[in-house]
Amino acid sequence: MSWVILEVPNLSRPKPKAAVQVLGCKVNQTEAEAIADLFRDRGYEIVDFSSKADVYIIHTCTVTRESDRKSRQIIRRAVKRNPEAIVAVTGCYAQTSSNEIAKMKGVDLIIGTSQRNQIVELVEEVRDTGETNSVVEDIKKLTAFEEFPLSKSSGRTRAFLKVQEGCRQFCTYCIIPYARGPVRSRPLEKAKERAEKLISMGYKEIVLTGIRLGAYGVDLKPPSSLAELVGELSRLDGLLRLRISSIDPNDFSKELVDALAGEEIVCPHYHISLQSGDNSILRKMGRRYTSEEYLELVSRIRSLRPESSFTTDVMVGFPGEKEIHFHNTKNFLNTVGFMDLHVFKYSPRAGTPAADYPEQIPGDIKKSRSKILRRLSKDLYNEFASCFLNETMEVLAEQRKNGLWEGHTPNYIKVKFPSHKANLQGETVPIRLMEMGDKFVMGREKMTDS
Repeated sequence: MSWVILEVPNLSRPKPKAAVQVLGCKVNQTEAEAIADLFRDRGYEIVDFSSKADVYIIHTCTVTRESDRKSRQIIRRAVKRNPEAIVAVTGCYAQTSSNEIAKMKGVDLIIGTSQRNQIVELVEEVRDTGETNSVVEDIKKLTAFEEFPLSKSSGRTRAFLKVQEGCRQFCTYCIIPYARGPVRSRPLEKAKERAEKLISMGYKEIVLTGIRLGAYGVDLKPPSSLAELVGELSRLDGLLRLRISSIDPNDFSKELVDALAGEEIVCPHYHISLQSGDNSILRKMGRRYTSEEYLELVSRIRSLRPESSFTTDVMVGFPGEKEIHFHNTKNFLNTVGFMDLHVFKYSPRAGTPAADYPEQIPGDIKKSRSKILRRLSKDLYNEFASCFLNETMEVLAEQRKNGLWEGHTPNYIKVKFPSHKANLQGETVPIRLMEMGDKFVMGREKMTDS
């Protein structure tokens, strides 16, 4: 009997490739990481957005017209890079402008700010049917917090934990309530469980994020609060640091101030959105506080934790902002003594009241005022950080770059320092702050007595 030997070809297929590009805020970045994890868990290889991929996901932002323009630019770039790829557009711009995006050549799938946890199934449905799809719900009707599976990746020191979605403030300039919908909160126990899993994965620091974080818990039954959540997370074993992302001044109850200032584990760095230091502009913006109330809040926190740093968002060129209003804002920024400023030029958003206000400010004036405040921001950073020179502070080592370790103090001063140790990532290191760099401080390890 003779045997015929057949050579069986290797039937294993290469992994499909997916690339994710994100624009915008920390919440968007957290969501984009979760989207990448969904594809990774389904067997996709995640590649750089500049590479050729089978699927491109653009997670968009719509806070300004420039954000919209950048989103469109990236969509076109993806289509050009691989015309055969599936291009999926998601996020805030997709939610508010799905009809506009649908007209763009090469876009296969549009998902707003819900159902993103089903994105892999929706992409594969498009792949199998060859038909484009738009999944954009009526944002006003959403009531449930959108859950994503927890990332299986580890090795970093800081994890972002999204606990809240949506906003109903409707400031006169802001498109975000139309993009994100009503307030929805992750239930307290689920937030606590997620934090415990992150700690078990090796994360030393957790940053709580949300669209309007201070509104956390108002929609839950029974209601909860950010103060209660902070108290619960502060008692978790293994967590070194708890940070809070941006909070609206109106959301600082006495209980929240006490929780943030009274828990040692909570980092004394507070990003409290200001927008303007002039009361008449604040009223036109629909902000529900005065500059005096804002300053009182900062002073109250500083009295409890003197080492606290404060950062903020400030807008220039809001309709009707005259030179005196800008002057008042600049003076107020100096009075508060912020550590850093996130400066934005006002951008009219269709459908918001401010877009129809008279006295729209010319672009060159916005640009000039923005430049002035950016210079001020650098000066404020140096002024704040220099107060801590020659002090020893605990720095959580995050990464090694160009031969130096980088990390942050509890009050969010960026520190660079040399070390002979090969791997400090995730360790807190006592560092003596020595000299100012460009928005960072050079330091050196404090040698412990043997």
